[in-house]
Amino acid sequence: MTGQVNNPMRSAHPFKLGVFSANADRGLSFTTVPEQWRAGWDDVQRAAVLADEGGFDFFLPIARWRGYGGTTHVREWSFETFTFAAALAAVTRRIALFSTVHVPLVHPIYAAKALATIDHISHGRAGLNIVCGWNPDEFDMFGVQLNAEAYVQAAEWSEILLRLYTSDEPFDFEGKFYNLKGAISRPVSVQSPRPVTMNAAFGPPGRDFAASHCDYLFTTFTDLEVGRQHVTDVRQRGSAVGRDIGVYTVAHVVCRETEEEAKRYYDRYSIEFTDEAALDYHMKQKKGFSKSHEDRAFIEYRQRFAAGTGSFPLVGTPTHIVDQMLKMQEIGFGGAALSFVNYVDELPFFCEKVIPLMREAGLRADTDDAP
Repeated sequence: MTGQVNNPMRSAHPFKLGVFSANADRGLSFTTVPEQWRAGWDDVQRAAVLADEGGFDFFLPIARWRGYGGTTHVREWSFETFTFAAALAAVTRRIALFSTVHVPLVHPIYAAKALATIDHISHGRAGLNIVCGWNPDEFDMFGVQLNAEAYVQAAEWSEILLRLYTSDEPFDFEGKFYNLKGAISRPVSVQSPRPVTMNAAFGPPGRDFAASHCDYLFTTFTDLEVGRQHVTDVRQRGSAVGRDIGVYTVAHVVCRETEEEAKRYYDRYSIEFTDEAALDYHMKQKKGFSKSHEDRAFIEYRQRFAAGTGSFPLVGTPTHIVDQMLKMQEIGFGGAALSFVNYVDELPFFCEKVIPLMREAGLRADTDDAP
C-alpha cells in the first residue's frame, strides 16, 4: 500500500488533540502523589486505546534515557519510542502514533527502517518527532557530546531520511556528519513522500530547521500574548522558505466538574506532593542547556514545571478548558499535546466532557474521521 493515507494529523479538525509523554513515569509532572503515573505497559496501552476511541488525534512520546534524580528518579522509566509506537499501532484504529528520536543517537538509515515498519503496521498513521537533545548528562551515557551544530546535523539527517523513501536506486551521500555509500531502505513508508514530522524547538536554529524540514513545530509559552508572538515568528520563518507549517503547543490538564475542585487538586499534586530535588535538577539543566522556555518562566512559573514541565496549564472545568483552547486556536495554534497526572484515570472524563464542547465551539469537525 502506497500514497497518502488518512493520518489524523491531516484531518479537518481546526484544533487537534494529542496525548503527551505517557511513555514515561509521571508523564510531565514531578509529583509524588499516590496516583502518580507509573507508565506500566498495560496502563500505557489502556491510555492509547482510550485516546483512540475518545477522539484524540495523536499520541506523542518523549525520548528519555536518564531520569532527573530526586526521590522518584522521575522519567528514568520510559519506553523506547519506535518499539512503543509499533506495539500501539497493533491495538489502535485511527490515532496517529509518533516516535521521538534524538538525531545524534540514532542513525537515519535505522530510523527510516523502523519508521516505515510502524507506518505499515498502522496503515499510514506513523509520525516522527525529530529532536536534537539538550541534557549533557544524558548524552554522556552514550559517550556523545552535545553539538553546537546540532541542527545542521538534523538537516542532513532529514535529507537522508527523505531520500531513502523517495530514491528508486541506492545513493551516496557526503555531508559534514554523514558519509553513506549505496544507501537504500525498503519498504518505504506508506505515507508519501514520508510520514508526518514535527520538531519541538524554541531557539532560532531549531525553528529554522523545523520551518525547512518538518510539518509541525511545537513550542511552549508563558501567556497567550507571548504565544501569539511565537506563532507569528514560526510562520514568518516558514514563509521565508516557501512552506506553511503547523504550530502546536503543550499543556498539562486538570479537568474537574468545578473550578474549586480542579485548583485544589492542582495545588495538591504540584505543590504539596513535589519531588523538589528532581525538579531543581531538571530546571537547572533546562535553563542551562535546553533554551526551551522564556527566561522569566524559570522564575515566575515554578509550579508549572512541577505540574507539567513548564507547559501551559489547562486547569478548571470543561467549559474553561475549551475557552482556553479557543483562545489558543484564535492566535494561530493548530493543536496541543496534553499531559495528565494519571492518563487512564483522567482521559475518560476529558473525552466525555471536553471533546463534545470542543465540537460545539467549532474546534472539532463534525466527525472524528473527517478527511
